[in-house]
Amino acid sequence: MTQTAAPVRIERDGEVAVVVLDAPPLNLFDEAVFAGFERAVDELAALSDPARPDRARAVLLEARGKVVSGGVDVDVFRDIAEGPDPAGRGRALWERLLRIPQALEDLPVPTVFAAHGLCLTAAFELALACDVLLAAERASFGLVEIVVGLTPSMGGPQRLAERAGPARARELVFTGERYPAAVLERWNVVNRVLPDDGFAEAARAYARQVAAGPTRAHAATKRLVAAGVREGARAADAAVPAVSGALFATDDLRGAVASFLREGPGKATYSGR
Repeated sequence: MTQTAAPVRIERDGEVAVVVLDAPPLNLFDEAVFAGFERAVDELAALSDPARPDRARAVLLEARGKVVSGGVDVDVFRDIAEGPDPAGRGRALWERLLRIPQALEDLPVPTVFAAHGLCLTAAFELALACDVLLAAERASFGLVEIVVGLTPSMGGPQRLAERAGPARARELVFTGERYPAAVLERWNVVNRVLPDDGFAEAARAYARQVAAGPTRAHAATKRLVAAGVREGARAADAAVPAVSGALFATDDLRGAVASFLREGPGKATYSGR
């Protein structure tokens, strides 16, 4: 008997931990997929621990098949809406699922989302929780929850507002339309649009590139950007002495300074220590 592959699994590409969504044909988010992502973020937290000798120094989220995801399996919502205490159970659902994007944001390594095709609802919300969103030319995105009378509730509206501003966030959610990658790149939602041909390998190469960088400095960058966006520039300024000061005790900084003085800029290699 052939064993069915897990709908969400983690593979390794060198120092990159690759989270794979593989639930054909549409990669719909059902209980198995949600549970798979819950397990994955716990595993990623362990894999990105600086004390591990096999530490992952970047994370890439990608999907198999023609689409990234067709959205959430509506049976999930029907079971809650038609059962007892729908408001209470709905609240419990979002309290549970919001941990996934929050855990992605809290990882101390760069996170990259690769969208090769249609990317709707929960998948798009996870993409917005990643540091960098790469999209193929043919990719399109939507928070289409209005079709079931819902607002996106895995962090999408607020993280979209961080990237594109509140007016764009409201527009995208109110209309429930699908937006091409090129439009969302102009809105600063998508970081880069890459050619369809060779997209998967280009995304892997990008993840490997950031994984090879100064991992502790990348973690500091994430903390300062998050503080600046959510608490203001002065709050980020207040964090700088401790966050950036600690980098002077890292092997990567000491080695990079020595390399710069010996060989000039751009020659240093990093271990993530």
